[in-house]
Amino acid sequence: MRKLDSPPYRPAVDEATLTEEFRALGVGPGGVVITHASLRSLGPVRGDSRTVVRALRAALGPEGTLVVPTFTPENSDTSPVYRRRVRGLTPEQVAELRDRMPAFDRRRTPALSTGRLAEEVRTHPEALRSDHPQTSFAAVGPLARKIVSGHSPRCHLGEHSPLARLYDEGARVLLLGVGFASCTAFHLAEYRVPEQPTQEYHCVIRVGGRRTWWSYTDVALDDGDFTELGMSFERSGASVRTGPAGRTTARVFGIREAVDHAVTWLPSRRPGRGT
Repeated sequence: MRKLDSPPYRPAVDEATLTEEFRALGVGPGGVVITHASLRSLGPVRGDSRTVVRALRAALGPEGTLVVPTFTPENSDTSPVYRRRVRGLTPEQVAELRDRMPAFDRRRTPALSTGRLAEEVRTHPEALRSDHPQTSFAAVGPLARKIVSGHSPRCHLGEHSPLARLYDEGARVLLLGVGFASCTAFHLAEYRVPEQPTQEYHCVIRVGGRRTWWSYTDVALDDGDFTELGMSFERSGASVRTGPAGRTTARVFGIREAVDHAVTWLPSRRPGRGT
């Protein structure tokens, strides 16, 4: 007999079940979906991340396109990841770490910070990836090339990035076991609010086969208030569909609605910015 204090047994979720749950959330045939996911929150899945990708693609059908962020802050000294890594190190240790930081390679550099689902899509045989050395995206499907092409290395998440192409295509956002703090789409709004502050970014790239540091200036990205922004978005009456996916809860909504709401919300919540 099961002990009274033991959690009830729940079988691992399979591809067919996940496919139906994604469809119920509004991930439908022919659509374009950008997904942010915590696979841990889904609970046991038969086949792990590969099954989740197969289920998403099954829900989208052969005419649908799946997109994920494949960000790489590990090769930058202006990222929070770097600041955490060097905390408490001596100057000599910092110099050694910097010498070991890998140059970005669109075909090979893993997306360690964006989770197992992103890596599953990035390494898919049909996947295409954008060129930005810090904030690339990977996509699978008929519109993959259109979405990831032309990602300017001087534009993280603005008009010359896949986010703008997703906006143009009327894509939907799937937050799978994560909250609005992970909603990359809101960053596009930062570029659409006038007079946003900028900062200089540095990262390691490869030029002519040689590893080199590269600097560029772009909008100073800030996701610190995205949870509050997302709550405001939901309260606005926007069409946000919420439902189960495995053992977690997922949200699906239109990227255009989310970005447009953020463009009106951000100026009043960030004093001195966008005025």
